[in-house]
Amino acid sequence: MAAPKTGRRSQGSHGRPWRSLLLILTAIAALTGGMFLSGHTTPRLGIDLAGGTSITLEAKSQPGSENAINSTNMDTAVNIIERRVNGLGVQEAEVQTQGDRHIIVNIPKGTDQKSAREQVGTTARLFFRPVLSYEANEPPSPSPSASESGDKEKDKGKDASSSPSPSETASDEASDGTGPSDGATEQGRALSEGLAQADDSPSPSESQAPPAETPPAEQAPTGQVPADVQKKLDALDCSDVEERTKIGENAKPTDTVVACDSEGAYKYALGPAEVEGTDVDDASATYDAQSGSGWIVQLEFNGKGSDKFADVTGTLAGQAPPNNQFAIELDGEVVSAPSVDESITGGRAQISGSFNQESAEELANVLSYGALPLSFEESEVTTVSPALGNEQLEAGLIAGAVGLALVIIYLVAYYRGLALVAVVSLMVSAALTYTIMALLGPGIGFALNLPAVCGAIVAIGITADSFIVYFERIRDEIREGRTLRPAVERGWPRARRTILVSDFVSFLAAAVLFAVTVGKVQGFAFTLGLTTLLDVVVVFLFTKPVMTLLARKRFFASGHPWSGLDPKRLGARPPLRGRPRTAGPVNPKEV
Repeated sequence: MAAPKTGRRSQGSHGRPWRSLLLILTAIAALTGGMFLSGHTTPRLGIDLAGGTSITLEAKSQPGSENAINSTNMDTAVNIIERRVNGLGVQEAEVQTQGDRHIIVNIPKGTDQKSAREQVGTTARLFFRPVLSYEANEPPSPSPSASESGDKEKDKGKDASSSPSPSETASDEASDGTGPSDGATEQGRALSEGLAQADDSPSPSESQAPPAETPPAEQAPTGQVPADVQKKLDALDCSDVEERTKIGENAKPTDTVVACDSEGAYKYALGPAEVEGTDVDDASATYDAQSGSGWIVQLEFNGKGSDKFADVTGTLAGQAPPNNQFAIELDGEVVSAPSVDESITGGRAQISGSFNQESAEELANVLSYGALPLSFEESEVTTVSPALGNEQLEAGLIAGAVGLALVIIYLVAYYRGLALVAVVSLMVSAALTYTIMALLGPGIGFALNLPAVCGAIVAIGITADSFIVYFERIRDEIREGRTLRPAVERGWPRARRTILVSDFVSFLAAAVLFAVTVGKVQGFAFTLGLTTLLDVVVVFLFTKPVMTLLARKRFFASGHPWSGLDPKRLGARPPLRGRPRTAGPVNPKEV
């Protein structure tokens, strides 16, 4: 009595194949709609298909560190450069070593190549240096507009103790004029901020700002700047980009140096480095809504850096402006110069100023990823022609079309009418793959490169293999003397297990390949894994329900010679009469 009940339940579950078809067709419609709504109707292409910029960096050892160019440091540099470039939103940027002293950076077309090049170019070491003196690169002319500008800079001074406290307003007023710039610059980088103990609440201090009419050059006692450094400072022209980029060459951490800000508006005399970029453990940009400070940059130091940072901030806090400022120098350029009015202990600090989200994140990016163990310079910059990329893409598409055509010819010749099911299933799989790839471009930065195209071509065979497994299971049941409808249902459990095992092996191989490789090979692995998952979805939600529906059609159910299921052509043996079959029930319970 139990067997008939099982059969009726099974027939009921197999009698509604439209549910699965409706589900997968709804998914395709939703993905297609999302693709058009997002405005990204084509997959994002990698550098080898769309063209882009290739930058070759040559490692330079620092004075006294001739052995710094080694495989360990080069690998560290590759990781940091890759994080810095990708941190700016440049996805699928390829960073890899070439030889023993070169690093190749490939930036795809269609990304923020300018910002990425700037970050890739700024690959020297990061230092925290005390400010000895600074002055305007071009002193303002004596005019009412100049005075007005000076007043504005005075009004926009930064808070030297910027942590959340009820005295935020008082602290802001107390630290007017402590820096050479008034907040975020055109490059989105604040040049004068307040440096404070993280989560502190210091009391307001007295004003440390010089009088508004005092020229910036007179803000530091000249006796603290060595005569030779002062001479270099006077001769330095920060408006000359070439001169600005060369002033930090061959400078040692223990040297007293001169530097410019990122806009070339101010020039600095800086003391020996007290803290190095390698002492920074982490830095992040956050929005401080509690105290109303807006965007701030929080940074943490390692154990060694914490001690050094506490010592130097304690020394700077007792100095008069601008000697209480701490310049953050990268590649001979002052990216920020916050002021300090207390010793910062505990290894955690925060920088506040006229930051917006972009400028805060850029400064945090420099602090986090600027501590390269080597210095680098661009030895070659080339552009990959989009025409060459188009030729490679066209060749890949032709190869895919040829492979698909051969698969279809084989299916039609061997499976005849069943080939229609396989071809339509391949079209469904292609639609899912295309729409998902188009959405993954803006979603996670996925870029379709040439190896990824190869992965999609290989997936044609994997998907077709799943259909063949199912078709052969159905044919085996017909050879046993069963009609099509029970053959479709009986063949599915065994075919399903085989398909799942096969796809699991393919997906596992793709996952391992993605984990252990870098660069373009990951594109092949990612595409192979994605299409393998979609193969399971298509077979379960489309191919199987379609076969259930076709088993009810006379053309297939009667075993038409062109259906691919003709019992005579398959060598079917008639069912034995007079004794029960040794096979199991018509509708076995699926597990």
